[in-house]
Amino acid sequence: MPFERKYTCNDLMKMMAGAELGVSEWVKVEQEMMNGFGAATKDNDWLHLEPKRAAAESGYGGTIAFGFWTLSMLTHFSHDIGMWPSDIGYGLNYGLDRVRWINPVPVGSRIRNRCVLLSFEHRDEGKFLIKTSNTMEIENQDSPALLAEWLGLFV
Repeated sequence: MPFERKYTCNDLMKMMAGAELGVSEWVKVEQEMMNGFGAATKDNDWLHLEPKRAAAESGYGGTIAFGFWTLSMLTHFSHDIGMWPSDIGYGLNYGLDRVRWINPVPVGSRIRNRCVLLSFEHRDEGKFLIKTSNTMEIENQDSPALLAEWLGLFV
């Protein structure tokens, strides 16, 4: 199912820095997701892949999400909140200005993203640079999983 696109480039250009673009739906973090991510990245760390061992040895009560998996969920969440402009063809990752992993994400928990516009600039013909502040929340926890300033190039 395609994601809804709530904004146009003109809408985003008119918004003030600090405007909340949206809060995503909750996503349950499942062990199968970690297994797939570990296989794709060739990272076989038991803390993410071995529930019994992680429960016995980690101090977290079980496996936790890969930090880079959590960061990679920004793309899904950006679609979920509809931040991709309806009048662009595609978006490219342009970079990250700041990323901080604050708390581990237990497998079995749910996460969501709160996205705030920091800036939206017209670049070359038909290209726009967006910078957002992203707070990845863990359900029923006061402190987030991660904070990230993310740059994207819309074409």
